[in-house]
Amino acid sequence: MTGKRLYTFGLYFLCYLFVFAGSISGQDSTQAASDQATDKKPAAASAEEGGGEALRKAAQNPIASLISVPLQNNTNFGIQPGSRTQDVLNIQPVIPVGVSANWNVIVRWIIPIVWQPLPAEAPAPEVGKYGFGDMQPSFFFSPKKSGKLTWGAGPVFQLPTATDDYLGQGKLGVGPTFIALTQPGHWTIGALANNVWSVAGSGGRPDVNQLLLQYFINYNLKNGWYLGSQPMRN
Repeated sequence: MTGKRLYTFGLYFLCYLFVFAGSISGQDSTQAASDQATDKKPAAASAEEGGGEALRKAAQNPIASLISVPLQNNTNFGIQPGSRTQDVLNIQPVIPVGVSANWNVIVRWIIPIVWQPLPAEAPAPEVGKYGFGDMQPSFFFSPKKSGKLTWGAGPVFQLPTATDDYLGQGKLGVGPTFIALTQPGHWTIGALANNVWSVAGSGGRPDVNQLLLQYFINYNLKNGWYLGSQPMRN
């Protein structure tokens, strides 16, 4: 029991470090993006307007040269058996690392916090399990200057970090990932794809062969608001 508590504490501490690093280091990156956008605007344009537009676009770009910590909550209805409701909060820190004059490596680390209803045959099926799921870090190699099309490609990993068997797949997985997007005018349009195959883990758990396809479309409005759609297909 003590070992499990230490394991859970370590995962929460790791999550805290990502959030703390993003909140501190992101201040410098935010200022740099704002200054860069202001320099590109005509002299008569407002610096506030230009910086705000650049920051909104950078925040909507999963592989921007800007530290960010997006939070995404997914509520999934009708989970069988029993037509139960599952909730998954994804903490998704994005950390750019310059590896040369022309290339960045964008680290995108997905940390899921899951509420999983138990199946009917489980002990106390009226309750569920709450904790960390399997973390999924991606490493995108992306050119620093990519023109109108921004893209990145690299490996994605699935780490068996779930704090309970019901919250993860119990397998170490690896595969390729690719993202491409463009940002004409007020729009951000792009797509993300990856596929993970299990390479190690519990022999009693099913093998993993998981494809993710997701496109995203955002339209920026005034005063920092925007409309977006991000459906995905597993």
